[in-house]
Amino acid sequence: MKYKIFAGTCLVLVGIFVATSLYYKKEQARRLGFMAQNNASTFVSDHSPTLGDDDAKVFIVEFMDPACETCASFSSLVKQVMAASPGKIKLVIRYAPFHEGADYFVKILEAAKKQNKYWETLDVMFKTQAYWTSHHVAQPDKIWQFLPKAGLDLDRIKRDMNDPAIVTLIEQDLADAKTLNVRKTPGFFVNGKPLEPFGWKNLYKLIQSEIDANY
Repeated sequence: MKYKIFAGTCLVLVGIFVATSLYYKKEQARRLGFMAQNNASTFVSDHSPTLGDDDAKVFIVEFMDPACETCASFSSLVKQVMAASPGKIKLVIRYAPFHEGADYFVKILEAAKKQNKYWETLDVMFKTQAYWTSHHVAQPDKIWQFLPKAGLDLDRIKRDMNDPAIVTLIEQDLADAKTLNVRKTPGFFVNGKPLEPFGWKNLYKLIQSEIDANY
């Protein structure tokens, strides 16, 4: 009799555990949305610069090259879409410095992050891109005249950009880009869904479809 009571109690406890686990996973998926996916870390790394609300349910992941002209042109368009849907979209930047010399500019951006000037620096880079690139080749010496516009301590930038950890994170981003078959920039994913075919109108439609599905 005691064995049956014990066994019955165990079954009840197991049932409660299973039900609780399922509820937790369901609640986590509801709360985290895309980020609850098993492969989300391939899209969003701990070091990834982000812009937008932490509770957003729509993640735009962009594999970006600072020397990429198309990346520069898409930057303001993405921000416009984010402004039109406040709190619903989070932009995540991953690096894919495919252009010659572009990794130098990624190092500057990561150093600027330590001064809380990441987005200001990226904005300055994009707006002055035509002055420091030539035939799709980045020219590092020409960017320094523009960086004061971002409010940076340039001496500190020159020290911090040599941190070996930055090379490691670039390598990680490039490895993830390869895994996701990103061969050119910008490479966009919205909640893990690739932008196919490429184009601004298609990106806008993809973003809107995810907003509609999650809100």
